[in-house]
Parts: sequence; C-alpha cells; structure tokens
Amino acid sequence: MAAQKINEGLEHIAKAEKYLKTGLLKWKPDYDSAATEYSKAAVAFKNAKQYDQAKEAYYKEALCQENNKALFHAAKAYEQVGMMLKEMKQHHDAVEMIQRASMMYLENGTPDTAAIALDRAGKVIENINPDKAIQLYQQTAAVFENEERLRQAVEMYGKASRLLVRGRRLDEAAVSIQKEKSLYKDIENYPTCYKKTIAQVLVHLHRNDYVAAEKCVRESCSIPGFSESEDCAALEQLLEGYDQQDQDQVSDVCNSPLFKYMDNDYAKLGLSLAVPGGGVKKKSPVTPQGKVGEPGEGGSRGNEEDDDYASGLL
Repeated sequence: MAAQKINEGLEHIAKAEKYLKTGLLKWKPDYDSAATEYSKAAVAFKNAKQYDQAKEAYYKEALCQENNKALFHAAKAYEQVGMMLKEMKQHHDAVEMIQRASMMYLENGTPDTAAIALDRAGKVIENINPDKAIQLYQQTAAVFENEERLRQAVEMYGKASRLLVRGRRLDEAAVSIQKEKSLYKDIENYPTCYKKTIAQVLVHLHRNDYVAAEKCVRESCSIPGFSESEDCAALEQLLEGYDQQDQDQVSDVCNSPLFKYMDNDYAKLGLSLAVPGGGVKKKSPVTPQGKVGEPGEGGSRGNEEDDDYASGLL
C-alpha cells in the first residue's frame, strides 16, 4: 500500500514538473496545474507516511500558488509544510512555517484563518518552548480582538495566562489575567469574572503582594453579583487568614471545591500557598498561674492550638 502511494506521488511530481516547463510554444509555466499536481503528490506521500517527501511537495505547491498570486492557497500549503515538519519532530521549523502561513492569511484579508493558524502553531510548540507558545497565543488573541471576536480572544489570553503561571512569570500573569477579566466583563460573562478574580488573588499572594490582592477583590465588587457570591466570601476568608498568618484558614479555603476545581495551574497555586512568617498562629498571652496545668514538653502539639479555649478557663 505504501509503495503504491509513493509511486502515485512520484507520478504527480513528474506531471507537475512537466507543467512548469517552458519552450517555443509555451512561454509561461502553468503554475495552477502544477500546484494541483504537487498537492496530489503531497497527499499521496502523506498517506504513505513519507513526511519528508510530502513536505517538499507541499512546499513546491506553495511556491506555485505564490507565483500564481493565490495567497490563500499558498498559505494553506505552507501550513501543511509546517504540519509535516511537526510529524518529523522539527517543531521550531514547523512553527516558523505556520507563522509564515499566518502572515499570508493576513495579507490575503482572512484574519480569522490567520489566528487559527497561530493557535495551531502554539499547540505545536507549547510543551517544547512555552515562552514561544505564550507569544503565539498573545498574537492570536490580538488578531481576534482586532476583529472584535472577543470570545475567541479571551480564550487565547487564557492559554497565555496559564502558561505564564506555569512558568512562574507571575508579574506578567497578573497583567494577562486582568486582560481576560476585562474581556469577560465586556461580554457580560460575570461568573467567569469571579473565577478570574480568584486566579488574580492567588497570583498576587504568590507575588507576596497582599495589597494588590486586596485591591483586586475590592475593585471586583463593581462586577454585578460578585459581592453576594461564594467566590467573594471565600476570598475574604483567604485574605483574612493570610493577613493573620493563619495557615490553617488559608489551607481550608484553598482546599475547598471552589479552588480545587479551577484550572489545574491555578489549583496548584492554591494548594502551594503559604502565609508569611511560616504560618505560626499568634497565641493568646498566658498568665504565670496558667503554667500549673500546662502540658510538659513531650505533650501533644494538638493542644497548642486551643489557646482561646485555655484562656477562657483562667
């Protein structure tokens, strides 16, 4: 089967080259017919899993389409070159080729297709070079936003935000999440705004910026329904625990379903959140008489957290 497809591809290549030849009676190459043959050859090679030959055929198709001033079809062919390079594990070259296709889509006046191509490039490189993927997702978002496709734009900003968090680029993540939140507010998706506020607060606290986290919650009260939401109540508890250096309270909030079932990158932020000073509770003062019933050094640590109750017995 593979051998048959390879032979089929070679036959189409031979036809394409014939269409490109010129002579006394044929002054111009027939780029349109050659492109068709190269495309057929590429499909045959791809079906035979001969990705290198398929890549070359798609590339020659792209050149023919360019010479024929058919930018959209040239871009499609370049995008296919990129996908063949991906199959060959040449991810950086694949992204470069898909970006080239995206630029041609823009030049052709089809920005939506350009954005989809950039998103595809981001997926190709995400696990290999997250920084490059972030750049691609941000470019994709900007294209969609320019076309007033806000739902698609915010989805791309979301991908960038999660990668920024994963890479611990928290200052940039805070800005990116704010961008998401603003767009969700514009399209009146208020419940998602609440979730983005939680993500923001977690990022700010991991940046050790309590003031920014508190300001974030306060400003979010202008979003319809936020003040009465469970999200707001949980965040107020979280900030109180963080401010009081109460690790137990912070951990209880971050282990609640509201936090644990967020996107994985944000859930991890919650589970790893530690309060300043090591989370030691501030104990109530103990009078000298209180030492009479005090447990020895080898006593259970569990009783150390019952200070308020112990004080009430004095």
